[in-house]
Amino acid sequence: MRIQVRRTGGFAGGERRAEVDTAGRADAPEWHALAERAVAAGRAAPPAGVPDGFGYRITVDGRTVYCADPRLTKEQRELVSRVLGEGA
Repeated sequence: MRIQVRRTGGFAGGERRAEVDTAGRADAPEWHALAERAVAAGRAAPPAGVPDGFGYRITVDGRTVYCADPRLTKEQRELVSRVLGEGA
C-alpha cells in the first residue's frame, strides 16, 4: 500500500509532502487498517479550514481525500503524523 500525505497552510503557508510504502513491512497490517479508517472519514473536496491551520490531502493507493485542522479524526491525525514523521 502506498500512502501519501500533502500538508499545506499554517502560519507560513508552506507545503510538506511525504510518502510511505508498506510493501514488505512487518507492521503493514497496522498501516493498512489505520489508512482505511482515515480515508473513510475524509472528504472528496478540500474543506474550509481555520486561519493559519493546516489542510491535508491523503492519498492511499490512488484514492484521495481531504481534511483540515481542527476537524481531523483521531485516525487522520495519527496517519498524517506517522507519514510525515517517517515518510520520505
